[in-house]
Amino acid sequence: MHRLLGLDPGLDRDQGLTREEEAELRGRQRWLAAPEPSTMTATTTEREGADGGVLTAARRGKRSVSAFLDRNPRVRLGGLLAAPFFWLGIAYLGALAALFISAFWTTDTFTGDIVRSWTLDNFRTLLNEDVYRTITIRTIWVAALVTVADAIIAFPMAFYMAKIASPRAQKILVVAILMPLWASYLVKAYAWRIMLSEGGVIDWAFNPFGIGSPGYGLTATVLTLGYMWLPFMILPIYAGLERLPNSLMEASSDLGARPARTFRTVVLPMAFPAVVAGSIFTFSLTLGDYIAVRIVGGTNQLLGNVVYDNIGAANNLPFAAAMATVPVVIMLIYLWAVRRTGALENL
Repeated sequence: MHRLLGLDPGLDRDQGLTREEEAELRGRQRWLAAPEPSTMTATTTEREGADGGVLTAARRGKRSVSAFLDRNPRVRLGGLLAAPFFWLGIAYLGALAALFISAFWTTDTFTGDIVRSWTLDNFRTLLNEDVYRTITIRTIWVAALVTVADAIIAFPMAFYMAKIASPRAQKILVVAILMPLWASYLVKAYAWRIMLSEGGVIDWAFNPFGIGSPGYGLTATVLTLGYMWLPFMILPIYAGLERLPNSLMEASSDLGARPARTFRTVVLPMAFPAVVAGSIFTFSLTLGDYIAVRIVGGTNQLLGNVVYDNIGAANNLPFAAAMATVPVVIMLIYLWAVRRTGALENL
């Protein structure tokens, strides 16, 4: 070994080796004793290099896709909205289109089968027969009454929540307003039927004043639907009033305006879009309701009841589809009328 290293075999540390020379000698010995790399080690290294190349190519592909999406924001937005728009176009708008198409068909009076021939007979019936015009006017009138009543009740409640109540009280009130929505629709409708019945809670409470229960009819329908849709009016108004700066009301007071004038000239104009936003919910929900009307409405019918009766008892689906287009047209006209108020931005 000493000959291989080119050293004198008799030379050791005692014969004059310095510490540096001894360290160099040991290093050469370890290098000579190390085994040569095996074929297995070389193959493993090659595989690791190949796998690293595949991973690098995958990373490069992901980076190129990310760079492409970053350079094309419209493509990125289209990819994100593809699934929701597919559902909207197929499940929602497709079903609505099928409804409108079936409104132009008729029903065989003998067999009850649908005749898929294009005709305007259903719409002529809606326009020419007085009963359907009366039902349409009655439905619009009830929807307007429910909307106005909810707005009158909801505005002071929403104002107290937004401007007077403490933050903790606001949270409690929001939960209290949402709690009726957690109960079943039928339970609430039948609860109002019991309260409005003869000898019910309303009759018992107002009898000492010489006022009895209104019973079943349009008044009961307005009361029931107004209670049902009141949260949908309170929450938009509350959100609109919460965005109203307190400094505006303080400035009005500093300029000498009384509370009534401040409300009329500052608060109401600023909150009006929120009121209209809430009215979209109450008005549209009343137009299409038929369950509460059947439970507490007595013999009075609204558009929803006519649609339900023609689907069930009359088995006239095309005419029911034609009748269902009436509230849709009414809401389109209503939305067109309120679009300039900024209400759609408050939804």
